[in-house]
Amino acid sequence: MSIQSLIKVPTSYSHFKHQRIIHVKVALASKYFTTPQQFLKYLVDFSFTTSPIIPTILISNDIQSRHHYQRHHKRHYQRHHNRHHDDKNTTKSICDDFPPDFPPPDTNTTSFICVDSKGCCNFTRVQSAVDAVGVLSSNRTIIWINSGIYFEKVIVPRTKPNITFQGQGYTSTAIVWNDTANSSNGTFNSGSVQVFAANFIAKNISFMNVAPIPKPGDVGAQAVAIRIAGDQSAFWGCGFFGAQDTLHDDRGRHYFKDCYIQGSIDFIFGNGRSFYEDCQLTSISSPVPTGVKTINGAITAHGRASNDENSGFAFVNCTVGGTGRTWLGRAWRPFSRVVFAFTSMSDIIAPEGWNDFNDPSRDQTIFYGEYKCLGAGSNMTMRVAYAQRLNDTQASPFLNVSFIDGDLWLQTQT
Repeated sequence: MSIQSLIKVPTSYSHFKHQRIIHVKVALASKYFTTPQQFLKYLVDFSFTTSPIIPTILISNDIQSRHHYQRHHKRHYQRHHNRHHDDKNTTKSICDDFPPDFPPPDTNTTSFICVDSKGCCNFTRVQSAVDAVGVLSSNRTIIWINSGIYFEKVIVPRTKPNITFQGQGYTSTAIVWNDTANSSNGTFNSGSVQVFAANFIAKNISFMNVAPIPKPGDVGAQAVAIRIAGDQSAFWGCGFFGAQDTLHDDRGRHYFKDCYIQGSIDFIFGNGRSFYEDCQLTSISSPVPTGVKTINGAITAHGRASNDENSGFAFVNCTVGGTGRTWLGRAWRPFSRVVFAFTSMSDIIAPEGWNDFNDPSRDQTIFYGEYKCLGAGSNMTMRVAYAQRLNDTQASPFLNVSFIDGDLWLQTQT
């Protein structure tokens, strides 16, 4: 879908004025925060409670400014970059602070592509960099993405394996879009980033969907931040921001280390075989008053459909917190499999812990296990009957990267 088709044309001056005020508030917000993390949080909070046109407006303005930089960048850079900074007549270039000697030279095994929203690299858009990667290359291509918020929808096709997205910190570099199930012809297509290629890596970058948080009963408001449908994918120090269906862990073997994952309903879902280690899982569901038993969130919704499928989610040494009253998981498909081990759970976890998707016939086939967890939410006294307190033998297959055959492929990606 073209950007132009997403931009809503104001029907009146008052509407135009209102939207411009929104744009100015968001565009100027960064001046009032001392860290990129504060600004990203502001962007998420603001966009979640406002019309989804906001990211579209920002995209149109961002692209205009990028085109300006691209037109003037070459002569501007040549004129100013090599001057001595003690020259009183020197005008500082936007690229003067760019890391020196980057990108490093290509090797026989690794190529580098640089993305910078200000025009200091060959590319200003992440998708353009992905498009430039050779088809079915056996070498790894590292797409180095400078600090900034990149308003675009990114797709990594099956024909582009062995790509790395290297950000500058999950509070400093983010790819952002605002599709929903309604706007993209289905939840699976709504991801801001969609990865179908094998051996994908992301480091120190955030993936965000800033569509408004769904209200109770909303239909088609699911909004995915990233869909991971390629095998042997790994994420280090990444952020995943959304509400309903934030992280679509679709299929394949995946590894998550030191990641921040935020959402409200089923915010880690899919049929992947994935290992989450030292990750922070944060619910943003509405607070529930003390004593009220309403459930308004679920962390996982695993989609294992048969006993023959070797898939499941394992969470080890993670933390679960935030707001709302939530389940650890619900059985999206009859053989759903999720394990939490050595994980700290706050009191947002409902005492029953799990849900069978209101289908008691699934109670005999789902596998929901907990092992040596701690915190107020880990009390298993009132857990549903099908929840399992795992012993050492039962837990062993889920406690390290052997669960995803990581000993065969993960070390080659570090």
